[in-house]
Amino acid sequence: MIDRETLLRAEPLLETDLPLPNKQSGKVRDIYLLDGRRVLVTTDRVSAFDRVLGAIPFKGQVLNQLSLWWFRQTEDIVRNHVLEAPDPNVTIAREAQALPVEIIVRGYITGVTSTSLWTLYAQGERRPYGIPLPEGLQKNDPLPQPIITPTTKAEGGAHDERLTRDEIISCGLVAEDLYRQIEEAAIAIFKRGQEVARAAGLILVDTKYEFGLIDGELVLIDEIHTPDSSRYWIADSYQRDSEPQSFDKEYLRKWFKAQGYTGEGTPPAMPAEFVAEVAERYITAYEKLTGETFVPGEQPAAPRIAAALAHLTATS
Repeated sequence: MIDRETLLRAEPLLETDLPLPNKQSGKVRDIYLLDGRRVLVTTDRVSAFDRVLGAIPFKGQVLNQLSLWWFRQTEDIVRNHVLEAPDPNVTIAREAQALPVEIIVRGYITGVTSTSLWTLYAQGERRPYGIPLPEGLQKNDPLPQPIITPTTKAEGGAHDERLTRDEIISCGLVAEDLYRQIEEAAIAIFKRGQEVARAAGLILVDTKYEFGLIDGELVLIDEIHTPDSSRYWIADSYQRDSEPQSFDKEYLRKWFKAQGYTGEGTPPAMPAEFVAEVAERYITAYEKLTGETFVPGEQPAAPRIAAALAHLTATS
């Protein structure tokens, strides 16, 4: 584990300006399009409430390296888009045709939003998202089997979160045979994620997967099983009648809510000690799940990344 003083002194990577064309900036990473390849550069920007709220040092490297680790653990289930990773912050991926549906796999019935599985169930809906659920479930209970609640990809921050499997197929968003492949792959990846999390003293509660097509073949894209894309609970804190401790971005979101911020107006500045604590949580998640010590790239990151990718402009 990196010591607290190093985290307090670290310089977050907020923006990249590489000698590469076709830059697109997302909330937490920058993307460069290059002759059938995508250069994905993770930054330390923090997103919650669908807004960038600050930065956590080494967060981008943790997410990038953890995703790469998970891609290796699941490539026997479904192929992924990764070509190479020339820097801790960088993944070079094959260009994929992203599918218009994101797949949420849930192992527990939880959530607080109006469209969350628990909210719908508590209101008496026993077939949320068209999926039959048994009577007697309480909030944060494990589900009999992991279930899929699909959603459309966000357009301007808005998802259609109440889609069912039949609606996706009937609307022509994804063909039935392809959607069946997606379901099988998503459940298999999730179950493997549950096993790894259990061995690490964590509970994988739910997660988001994005799939695409390359030459008609299904591939896994984006990031997977990170503290930003998945909900983890600390296993020792889990009891049926209490709120488990989160080990993911939800911890950060709860801090903002405690300051009275819910997404509107200017967010409060995060104190340096809190930023360092969140960084420790991200790094600890990486080390618990992989069993490896997190070794960050040298700082500052931007010149190092530019040097690592300079050859791409000459070969493209």
